[in-house]
Amino acid sequence: MNVICICLDTFRNDIVGPGKKLSDTRTPYLDDFYARSVVFEGAYGEGQPTLQMRRGFMTGCRSFPFSYNYERRGHWHHQPGWHKIPDEQDTIAEVLLARGYYTGMVADAYHMFKPTMNFTRGMVAYDFVRGQESDNWKPGHPAMIEDEMKRHVRQPINWNRHAMLTQYLYNQGKRESEDDYQAARVFSSACEWLDAADHNAPFFLWVDSFDPHEPWDPPTKYADEYCPDYDGIDFIVPGTHHEGQEATEEETARVRALYLGEVTFVDKQVGRLFDKLDELNLWDETIVVVLSDHGTQIMDHGGFGKGHGNMRTYNAGFLWYMWHPDGPHGVVSDAFVQSHDLMPTLLSRLDVPHRCEGLDVWGLATGETDCLRDHIVTGWAINTTGNAQAAASVMDGEWLYSCGVGGAEVEEMLFAMPDQDTNVVAAHPDVVALSRKRIEAVINQPLPGRMNEVCDPGPMPYISWIDGKRRAGE
Repeated sequence: MNVICICLDTFRNDIVGPGKKLSDTRTPYLDDFYARSVVFEGAYGEGQPTLQMRRGFMTGCRSFPFSYNYERRGHWHHQPGWHKIPDEQDTIAEVLLARGYYTGMVADAYHMFKPTMNFTRGMVAYDFVRGQESDNWKPGHPAMIEDEMKRHVRQPINWNRHAMLTQYLYNQGKRESEDDYQAARVFSSACEWLDAADHNAPFFLWVDSFDPHEPWDPPTKYADEYCPDYDGIDFIVPGTHHEGQEATEEETARVRALYLGEVTFVDKQVGRLFDKLDELNLWDETIVVVLSDHGTQIMDHGGFGKGHGNMRTYNAGFLWYMWHPDGPHGVVSDAFVQSHDLMPTLLSRLDVPHRCEGLDVWGLATGETDCLRDHIVTGWAINTTGNAQAAASVMDGEWLYSCGVGGAEVEEMLFAMPDQDTNVVAAHPDVVALSRKRIEAVINQPLPGRMNEVCDPGPMPYISWIDGKRRAGE
């Protein structure tokens, strides 16, 4: 049996499927896949965000509590758990390679390819699709992109403040069609991989699209579906619309539309891969999984973005839709599953024995069980230097609790589900106490705790060339 895993960064779990908050977003390909797959609606990360999730997916091991001290030189930021795969942890690609699988990866999630990273372990052939966010790919100078930058930020342009966007615009160059956009390039490469590797079955392919992660930069017509007749600045980096002045309601609506438009554009690209499976007649011999790593806020509680200060379900939840040729099909489970459950679940379907910390969750699909856990704990890393810090949350179906770990200054919150608006932490000390004990059981010490991992003490001084002048950075 072949395996294809598709991971979509920052794709909310309340978009695809009927009756959800954002179900009116146009995602026809994923809607169809959702309807004929096994859907794990109770999927939440065990350690987040980006790299922590992918390491859990690929190794079947927990990343939280963050406890490894690895070299981070060459990384853009220093975050607990934001490092390579530990040497003693086998990846699913390595396990399947040893079993005769042809393995590969196509990805533009550039964090996996930074210095000291090793997420290509076990991959026979992989393609790093360059250009996302601040991937140091294309050189340039501000005059090359000044007109384009004016389309995305207010004037006067603060080039140093917009360093990430500057590099992103260098990378994108002059796009001539939809095929030149990041997600399209990723799925074009994935289709080419399948064309070339089809005869090498069985195969394992990991397709990792950084979109719909910000910058929310879809072809304009996709954002226009959700905010038509707009002629202002397209703030493709959420938050920049508040720089210098208060954003208008129309500007805020457009930022939201940019995210939804990128979701629709990504759906179209996923559909191209599904069409390739049709063309190659691979559905009957291939397990296909659609995943994400987390969601993001789009004005649900007054802002945009994700992070440790907001552990609500639209942030901590992720997609897990799984097609198996032998079924079952059209099954939806609300039971709790987590990111490190992916590897044991896949290996069990392939009759490949391997020891993982996660659980094989397929019994939820077949009806052999209706519950594997009565609660889950999620850790979310915080950008930091020195001692590692994080936020942690507990969900048990009735309550959602979150607090800081490792001395992090995080507001303590408790929500009586499904409400996620009213913080009732002061009214339910018994629930708070139980939730804290559950977090302490994972970190193996009393809260606030101290995680063993230590991030680098600080970045090296840098030289900024971004405004055309050589200037020492602070």
